[in-house]
Amino acid sequence: SLNCVEWSLLPPATKEMVVLAGKLKGRFQGDPSFEYDYTEINAEDAERLLEDGKEPIIKEETRLVATIEQIDSAVGIVPRGAFVKTPLGSVHENRNFEGLSLMEAKKLSSYFHFTEPVNLKNKTLLEKADLDPSVDFLDSLEHDIPQGSWTVQLEKGGTVVVLRSLLWLGLTFYHVPVTKQYGYVYFGTGEKNLDLPFML
Repeated sequence: SLNCVEWSLLPPATKEMVVLAGKLKGRFQGDPSFEYDYTEINAEDAERLLEDGKEPIIKEETRLVATIEQIDSAVGIVPRGAFVKTPLGSVHENRNFEGLSLMEAKKLSSYFHFTEPVNLKNKTLLEKADLDPSVDFLDSLEHDIPQGSWTVQLEKGGTVVVLRSLLWLGLTFYHVPVTKQYGYVYFGTGEKNLDLPFML
């Protein structure tokens, strides 16, 4: 939206959009039609695109779509048990989910990335033996690399658990223990904190 009254949907992100947007540095301009200069992307990538017959034009709208996709896939999270996997493989919202206990809500292992699992496939049979396949089918935050890329805090006298990402500064996840209330919001610059490994 340019006027905060009329809103339109962004197009879905493609792999090419994510790759091109990942090459850009610096903050957003605030104008969806702004075009980034060719010098702002790697000369090798620009040459490859020209060979393919495509002009390497990257608009701010494309960069925004790609950045949202990156943030959702990297730090979009849900509490353990909020979604269940059926024996046929489909994933549904768990209508019986009543929230995590306060003790469980303070642990990183109680939260999962809401994307296709990567680390789960690499676990041994002994590690998978203690997991419930209907609930533990996503990657846990406790195994994120680098270690320490999440902070867990209690707010409002211990009635709200807040997780903040140090990789995507500005992402805040909240969960009210023993309720179905949870969610996340991102208020940041749209830049990944690449200095994180050196800060920990």
